[in-house]
Amino acid sequence: MTGPPRRAAPRRRRLLRLVPTTLRARLVVGTLVLLVLACAAAGAASSLLLERFMVERLDQQLSVTAGRFAASLVHEEHEHGYPRNPYGERGDSRGQATGTLGAFVRDGEVGAAVVGRADPVLSAADRKALAAVPADGLGHTVELSSGGLGDYRVTGVRDPDGDLLVTGLPLDDVHATVRRLQIAEIGVFAVVVLVTGIAGAVWVRLSLRPLDRVAATARRVARLPLADGEVALPEGVPDEDPRTEIGQVGEAFNRMLGHVGRALAHRHASEQRMRTFAADASHELRTPLATVRAHVQLARRDEEAVPGAVRHALERIDAESARMGTLVDDLLLLTRLDAGRPLAREEVDLTRLAIDATGDARAYGPDHRWRLDLPEEPVTVPGDPDRLHQVVANLLGNARAHTPPGTTVTVALRVPGPDKAELTVTDDGPGIPGDLQGEIFERFVRADKARTRASGGSGLGLAIVKAVVAAHGGTVDVESRPGRTAFRVVLPAGPVESGKELLD
Repeated sequence: MTGPPRRAAPRRRRLLRLVPTTLRARLVVGTLVLLVLACAAAGAASSLLLERFMVERLDQQLSVTAGRFAASLVHEEHEHGYPRNPYGERGDSRGQATGTLGAFVRDGEVGAAVVGRADPVLSAADRKALAAVPADGLGHTVELSSGGLGDYRVTGVRDPDGDLLVTGLPLDDVHATVRRLQIAEIGVFAVVVLVTGIAGAVWVRLSLRPLDRVAATARRVARLPLADGEVALPEGVPDEDPRTEIGQVGEAFNRMLGHVGRALAHRHASEQRMRTFAADASHELRTPLATVRAHVQLARRDEEAVPGAVRHALERIDAESARMGTLVDDLLLLTRLDAGRPLAREEVDLTRLAIDATGDARAYGPDHRWRLDLPEEPVTVPGDPDRLHQVVANLLGNARAHTPPGTTVTVALRVPGPDKAELTVTDDGPGIPGDLQGEIFERFVRADKARTRASGGSGLGLAIVKAVVAAHGGTVDVESRPGRTAFRVVLPAGPVESGKELLD
């Protein structure tokens, strides 16, 4: 039951491939199809009119004879006996054209003669067709299959004795003339279609050049990175006549570009203000936080003189101050990365970095199983060692925080190509919800929305991972399902450029 649909699908695809896809091709092909249909209709009409005209001429000739040729056959029959053809190839034609048919019908018996043919032998079907000709003096077409006679235009009348006299003229000349006309029409129409196709293609190409400019501008806009940052939109399409459809499209496209440009400029200005605010706030918060922590440490020097409740409050203040300091540092780092501040550039041993970060994670999370899968040779990339260490540490901290005790976390490192290195952090935990996988690298996004800020992270760890990796020219993605979550970081490998730029 499933076989026919599968066979029908390839046929539909093949038919769709035959349909022109571009507007230019559709216009040219559509014009040619209409022209071919018009030529076919004109050719058919002219052929029918010519054939009707020539047949009417034959009917006029037959009406002039009015059965005289057939009557002469009756006279010959009376003199020489029935049937006889005295008007064969060498007989007297009595002024009749070659191929003229004369026949009479008496008591159901048919006698016939054809000028230019000796003793025509008519089949039973031919005799029946001649006997069925109405005696109305009008023209009728019959087909005689005997002896290659072919189609005839005949007319029938009655003589005084009641015999049916049939006179006919062959339609061979009519058919030959119509065929010559059709051949000539096919040749002329083929030339017309060819010339029209070439001229139409040129004309359509010239007419659609404004639309090509609109498409080219749209492609340039589509290649621009509109997601973030300052975007310089290309100039609009040249002004066209607004009375034309293409001109109206160009005018609407230019207006749309203007709206998009203003929206992007407004968004960029808002982003700049937010970055400035975040940087200023981070700088301003550093000093009071340092002061708070200094006073707390000063107060905790003599813990015996401090009541237990106060000592506990000081510990909480110290812990929250430290957490808030980390949040401020993360915000300041993201702000600087957003602003495009350059990172340090030196050769970084990813193998050593993975070993150190995994050792730290093992110390922080002894209830997890930590594994390393490293190549025999060290893997090095150009970059900032502190920031890349932060990337690995954040990925391991994310796995530790969002998986239950006993989860196995594997750090793998490999070289998929001569110009790239790949680091993967995989765990066999419960996985990331599907609705969060598309936004897991955004800021302040948490897998557990019920967690309070006191019990969880700030939601900036994976955002920092994405920003740092992007600043190194790499990519990061995640694949997750229940029982397996893998974060994959791909970094470009190559020689370290001369000079060293630091992200302060």
